[in-house]
Amino acid sequence: MRSPDLDHPMTNSIDLHAHLIVPEAEILVRGHPGWTRADETARKALGEHSYRYNNEQAAETLSKSKDIGLRLEDMDRMGVDIQVLSPSPAQYYLWAEPDLASTLVQIQNERIAEVCAAYPHRFIGLGAVALQHPELAVSQLDACMNTYLLKGVEIASAYLGRDLSNKHFEPFWELAEKLKAVILIHPMGSTLGERTVPYYFSNIIGMPLDTTLALSHLIFSGVFDRYPHLKVCAVHGGGYFPATIGRFDHGYRKRPESRTMKHPPSEYLRRIYFDTVVFRPDILQGLIKRAGIEQIVVGTDYPFDMGDYELDALLGGVPGLDDKGLKAIRSENARRLLNL
Repeated sequence: MRSPDLDHPMTNSIDLHAHLIVPEAEILVRGHPGWTRADETARKALGEHSYRYNNEQAAETLSKSKDIGLRLEDMDRMGVDIQVLSPSPAQYYLWAEPDLASTLVQIQNERIAEVCAAYPHRFIGLGAVALQHPELAVSQLDACMNTYLLKGVEIASAYLGRDLSNKHFEPFWELAEKLKAVILIHPMGSTLGERTVPYYFSNIIGMPLDTTLALSHLIFSGVFDRYPHLKVCAVHGGGYFPATIGRFDHGYRKRPESRTMKHPPSEYLRRIYFDTVVFRPDILQGLIKRAGIEQIVVGTDYPFDMGDYELDALLGGVPGLDDKGLKAIRSENARRLLNL
């Protein structure tokens, strides 16, 4: 089993998109009326077939969070030296009222910090915040950075009908910039309703679309103008935003209601980091071309089945990607983002 040195400049791969499920949090809420309602909502959003299939896989994915040795073996197989652990979106618990939300976030952050402390050469942490309660989330972000010594937090793409550009979240963005916290944006699923129920479209289409909407709201609302030093990373290659940036720029030029920020949308691409969970070398090549190679970081979405674990095949298949570019994506960009 490898034991990479975080301070070594040639660390092979840093995975910015990997989840740690915390069973203690789930045990606490299972059977709670809010959990029951949320589970039924998820069942309707996924459809019965996908809901049952996900539950059948739950034991395997959970084992990779409980058994760190198994996770390390998988990391070695994938060629990942360091995982940046973040919460599972299934454990956002957006329904939880403040007191319960505070406890759930504490349980998750303590576990993430515990694993990172036990294996300091293999894991770095991003914590949880209950951003549905903005004032609480501000204190939780501070605790993540200054108490748990994590590198930032993971957040959803929207909160109970509020987009990330909502005025209630302004103190969160202000503190995130001040603390130089990494903000990993990861959606829960689809907000499109019945149209994405069949065929697992809630994930296949819904997640990238929600990421696209989240980034668009942050850009067009001026959040990136007000906080130009934010450290934001978008999962799943940023959804559809990078691939359709031409349409965004055209709207900015032609529509007065779309000229609400200082620069064309394409300029903000180079302020955002994007992971490699796009599954095809040619798609990754396009992302590199649009966002810049310095903005791309490795992601796997471990331990879920919609992850991409064939890093060598993905990166090695990108046309024109030389050793310098490969090193940037595998580790250097992540080191810069995480301030290692």
